[in-house]
Amino acid sequence: QVELVESGGGLVQAGGSLNLSCAASGSIFRIVAMAWYRQAPGKERELVASVNAGGGTNFADSVKGRFAISRNNALNPVYLQMNSLKPEDTAVYYCNLRGYSDYRNTLDAWGQGTLVTVSS
Repeated sequence: QVELVESGGGLVQAGGSLNLSCAASGSIFRIVAMAWYRQAPGKERELVASVNAGGGTNFADSVKGRFAISRNNALNPVYLQMNSLKPEDTAVYYCNLRGYSDYRNTLDAWGQGTLVTVSS
């Protein structure tokens, strides 16, 4: 069993910054990639940023230049630094882990989500 715990969400004014963190624990053999998704009210969940074991990163166009994703060599924990926040960034942010368990089963685990609210 794998558990992802996110923290760092909250209320911030437009133009402000927040740093989200995600820590994974449990029966993890290898992490292939970690990602942050978000889901705003009435909208589908979307990819915000991801980082793989090779250090490659990917960002949604809407956050490029404002958000950064960082991690240690183990990809755990992983951080999402969010700068120049806009009201449209308001959403529940979810951490996602892809990898392999101690039993070599594929993993696709999700955190419980952390709410980010950006006021105008």
